[in-house]
Amino acid sequence: MFEFDPTRPKWQQIVEVVRARIKSGEYPPRHLVSEVQLGEEFDVARPTVRKATAALRAEGLITTTPGMGSFVKDQSTGEPKTD
Repeated sequence: MFEFDPTRPKWQQIVEVVRARIKSGEYPPRHLVSEVQLGEEFDVARPTVRKATAALRAEGLITTTPGMGSFVKDQSTGEPKTD
């Protein structure tokens, strides 16, 4: 279970974890960043996860397609990789 720092907003801490996973390659380009899975993993409400994904989108780390979800961007092109 993830231990949150009680002095900082949970959404910011989730951003840090997901950012580290993207940079390490644990979440490769085109990896689905599921709001439902993040909510379950961190035991937080959906609005908290949405704040985190909005911040990741603003940083250019993920892209969101309505009806499909949020995916890790290919950092070399800025777009999700296609085969």
